[in-house]
Amino acid sequence: MSTVISVNVGLPRDVRWQGKTVRTAIWKHPAVGRVMARRFNLVGDGQGDLLGHGGEQRSVMVYQLDSYRYWEHYLQRSDFVHGQFGENLTVDGLADSEVCIGDRFRIGGAVFEVTQPRVTCYRVGIRMNHAEMPALLVSHHRPGFYLRVIQEGEIGAGDEISKIADGPEQMTVAEVNSLLYLPDHPFEMLERALRIPALSPGWQGSLRALLAEAAEGRHFGNAGLSSPPASPPAWRGFRPLKVISASQESEDVRSFVLEAADGSRLPDALPGQYIVSKLRPKPDLPPLTRNYSLCGPQAVGTYRIGVKREAGGVASGYLHAHTQVGDILEASAPRGTFTLVPGTTPVVLLSAGIGVTPLLAMLHALATADALSAREVWWIRGARDGRHDSFANEARKLLRSLKSGNSRSIYSRPGADDQLGQQYDGKGRLDLPLLQQLRVPRSADFYLCGPTGFLADLTSGLKFWGVAAPRIHTEVFGPGPSLTPGVVSTEHLPAHPPSGEPGTGPNVTFTRSGLVVPWHARFNNLLELAEACAVPVRWSCRSGVCHNCECPLIDGQLRYAPEPLDPPADGNALICCSTPLSEVQLDL
Repeated sequence: MSTVISVNVGLPRDVRWQGKTVRTAIWKHPAVGRVMARRFNLVGDGQGDLLGHGGEQRSVMVYQLDSYRYWEHYLQRSDFVHGQFGENLTVDGLADSEVCIGDRFRIGGAVFEVTQPRVTCYRVGIRMNHAEMPALLVSHHRPGFYLRVIQEGEIGAGDEISKIADGPEQMTVAEVNSLLYLPDHPFEMLERALRIPALSPGWQGSLRALLAEAAEGRHFGNAGLSSPPASPPAWRGFRPLKVISASQESEDVRSFVLEAADGSRLPDALPGQYIVSKLRPKPDLPPLTRNYSLCGPQAVGTYRIGVKREAGGVASGYLHAHTQVGDILEASAPRGTFTLVPGTTPVVLLSAGIGVTPLLAMLHALATADALSAREVWWIRGARDGRHDSFANEARKLLRSLKSGNSRSIYSRPGADDQLGQQYDGKGRLDLPLLQQLRVPRSADFYLCGPTGFLADLTSGLKFWGVAAPRIHTEVFGPGPSLTPGVVSTEHLPAHPPSGEPGTGPNVTFTRSGLVVPWHARFNNLLELAEACAVPVRWSCRSGVCHNCECPLIDGQLRYAPEPLDPPADGNALICCSTPLSEVQLDL
């Protein structure tokens, strides 16, 4: 018979860690007397980060006495106390290799259901004073698990744990945990796991993504943990491309058509992808790297980019003023996950400013002979005025070729020569009321590209309107949003070289942030360097498990320590556990 050894609770508190303040409730302590198990947590307990912990599906965390003994031996430690692993229930029995998702147990006056394995994050590493602990919990198949409260009631140390129902499919906690985090994702096991009603929605979503990838015959990265590209990049690093034409598309946007310098046909890109270009305005200084969306037709053997001349922009100024037909540019293979999804649903392409470029590539794809169908297409474009309405005539021609094309051009400050009903259809800005007025179908796939405020406002508006989140696709020019779970908000600074003595190692380029810095061995990994440079980053485990830090590796070689449990997609990097072996370019 399994038994509760200790009931542990703790409230969120701030702790200092690596120069940051982290809000966490990972410190749990044995409760005195009996504790009421409520629907969302134990009385007296709390969570510092409700996105990663807590809620109905994760109300009570369980860890086993046997795993305590295992880690004491493995780590050669004898300082553990109950609650050491952040668990609410320290138990004798209930091994991860025996307990199944969906099993139900009676403990004291309460009934619980097993919903998912622990989602390991860096905070268990803080509590254990061992940074690799999140990866160790997974690789050693001892994660622990969460319970949902089916019947509220009091529980306490010494209570017997009685199993009252078996979970369907009889898949253990350890099996389901390995199914997501380790390299092997068998199709039949994914199907079995998804037949378990008790499995939490978050885990169901991750496993469903893996199942869809397996059904398509793709095994490229871990779709359950990240959004890998549709295919590996066509080449690594940079190759020379020759400018074969250049055109002025508006007052501040110029386009360039590129072909392979050796005359070969360039690999097809997906509509919406971008390339990274390496520019050398000053040969005696490090090159500049910039991302440019492809904006031309697909499957023609060439690439076209549209470049807006930014005020004070060194790279854009160089391309506008000095780049001519016949010049050679170094470029990466097409990349990016902001791509047109095949299907029959209506498509709404919403752009502002230079955000028109990837959506124009999608419009080209929709207007090709193979794509001509009854698929409804909406082209809704925001620009300052006619002089800044890039690719306007080209878009109108493409829309006329569609069987069901709709368009609206909205100018924020129409010029004196702009004619309403000809160059533009209304004055103002793109917003939800406009979409509602136009009766744009809510069932559509929405593709948004433009300034940060434009994306934030329209995304929140579409969600409020009831558009499902998976149908809202956004592309961000410049650094993407950060994910730093539990870290108390700090001042957002522009990217800058790290303080202290400059490094002497290979250069690390953060392409979206426009920053090049030499590597310094005082950093344990590239993630720490990025943080020291105020480059926006995403992470959770910091030990090669969760893939939140996965980003495109445009060029260069890395050393991993520890090795990731499941490798990133080809051409990508996990920056939380890697250091540079050569000059590297990261799309951050």
